[in-house]
Amino acid sequence: MDAIRLIEAAQLKKDRQGFAPGDQVRVHVKVIEGEKERTQVFEGTVIRRRGEGARASFTVRRISYGVGVERTFPLHSPRIERVDITRHGRVRRSKLYYLRDLAGKAARLKEKRVGVVPATAAPETPAE
Repeated sequence: MDAIRLIEAAQLKKDRQGFAPGDQVRVHVKVIEGEKERTQVFEGTVIRRRGEGARASFTVRRISYGVGVERTFPLHSPRIERVDITRHGRVRRSKLYYLRDLAGKAARLKEKRVGVVPATAAPETPAE
């Protein structure tokens, strides 16, 4: 079993761990059309993450011309160039299937605000 884990560990991408369900993401996918290869962007809300290791995947949902479109991506696929996080959503569930039944403003998620603490300057020593 450890041999399988070693092989899978070599295939894992380190830059794909920073998002969670509820986050708005922009997925850059390599698309091959004939002999040409181009990058296509799929932007939407992450409604689920499942699996672990090399078998992990995530599903992104967006509304395109009034129709809900969901696309599932393998997390560590070589076809995915990168995943950009547009905004972090504040959710209380790990699977957001309820968004399928909502439309318009009702389908919005609140944004998770992260408090930035300013760096403090070195304390000044009083002149004696």
